[in-house]
Amino acid sequence: MTKFQYTITPEDDGIPVKTLLRRKFSFSSRLLSKLKYQHLVFLNGEETPGWIVPKAGDVLSVKLPEEKSDFPAENIPIRPVYEDDDLLILNKQAGITVHPTKGKPCHTLANGLMQYMADTGQSFKIRFVNRLDMDTTGLLIVAKNSHAQDELVKQMRANATEKRYIAVVNGIIPEDQNQFTIDLPLGRPDPEDVRRGVVPESEGGYPSVTHVKVLERFAAGFTMVELLLETGRTHQIRVHMSHIGYPLVGDHLYGGLNPTLLPRQALHAYRLSFRHPVSGEAMTLEAPLPEDMELVIKKIRENNVESVAKPGAVF
Repeated sequence: MTKFQYTITPEDDGIPVKTLLRRKFSFSSRLLSKLKYQHLVFLNGEETPGWIVPKAGDVLSVKLPEEKSDFPAENIPIRPVYEDDDLLILNKQAGITVHPTKGKPCHTLANGLMQYMADTGQSFKIRFVNRLDMDTTGLLIVAKNSHAQDELVKQMRANATEKRYIAVVNGIIPEDQNQFTIDLPLGRPDPEDVRRGVVPESEGGYPSVTHVKVLERFAAGFTMVELLLETGRTHQIRVHMSHIGYPLVGDHLYGGLNPTLLPRQALHAYRLSFRHPVSGEAMTLEAPLPEDMELVIKKIRENNVESVAKPGAVF
């Protein structure tokens, strides 16, 4: 279990524990309340109330609350890319929903994570920091405690994280458009329909920005692109690319049907960059293209291909 620690300095003279907790740790008000009522604050290894005034050299420490999820465990493959006491970063496979819902209470990644915890001797509440559509593959962040989740959500709201995707789209993007930005608000035109669309902000649409870079153009009539999300709306990449006339290969919702190439949208979350929520260390993680997308690219890379750029360059 993650433990936070701070050694009292002479500059802290006269400051009670409860104030030091707020100043020295970036805990949310909700978490601070839990620490208080669950007696998880310690001074020199002993439980301490918030009104105590520590001395220089005393060690103030905090244990985060133990929490756990309660989903049925299922034998669903979990593919870790990175793991420590605070985070688990997965390479999600296609064809699986991330979190249980009323319509799909089982057979999700959360169910697989319950089995993974049993197999690895762990217990934590499953907190998905980002989401991927059922048929989108790639990097998915699971926070193992509320503090890690809060810190990563703060980074995302401050646009301090990078989420990069690779997609194969229908059509050849013109030569004079190697890099461009799609800035169109998105919403749900029909509340009874799962599909999203471009909706003016005056009618309830949310600001949505996608940066696009051409990686390769295929003579067979396709383009491979890298996408950097500035916002993270539901179906954002799929709707934006379809709206400008380049729907994703295999995307049955947004006009990219190519059943002979791929039965799902050709979209992979391949790179994540963020700061570790506890250590502050800059982290960049990558997941290689899945086999089905590699095969699609191999199939269409039979004619002349123009290589425009390598993924990862700054937009």
